Amino acid sequence: MKAGPFSGALGALIIGTACIAGAQTQTVTYSVTAINVIAFLGSPSVSVTTATAGSQPTSNTDASTGTWAVTTNQTGSKISGSIASAMPTGLTLSADLAAPSGATSAGFLALGTVAVDLVTGITKLAQGSLAASYKLDATAAAGVVSSATKVVTYTITGGT
Repeated sequence: MKAGPFSGALGALIIGTACIAGAQTQTVTYSVTAINVIAFLGSPSVSVTTATAGSQPTSNTDASTGTWAVTTNQTGSKISGSIASAMPTGLTLSADLAAPSGATSAGFLALGTVAVDLVTGITKLAQGSLAASYKLDATAAAGVVSSATKVVTYTITGGT
């Protein structure tokens, strides 16, 4: 048998080198940025319509038409709420956001021009269909107030 050009140890070395030359590597850089997003759905409406004689008007709550959702990949995020201008004299609009798993809701808090923390301790989750409730309190001194609206601004701030 006649030896060919790629026989023996030299042939094995050349074939082995050809396989290694076909392999390549590439470095991939990746990252995940801080994600803190919220969304609100529904059209809540609250009206004060009754009172007990000798007492202030009876508060009214809308707990059935608003929901909210949150996604965060941080630890210790919180949701705060505010309104751009004060409520008319004698009226108080409050909000209560149901807490997602592991977080804490502050319950109903009056909304004003200074933001209040409604939910704290939100940590690394994605959860939706959470209740958003609103309550309207009125004093007799408020008088009759025509239908009006307030835009509630909710802000999520991240932890770490």
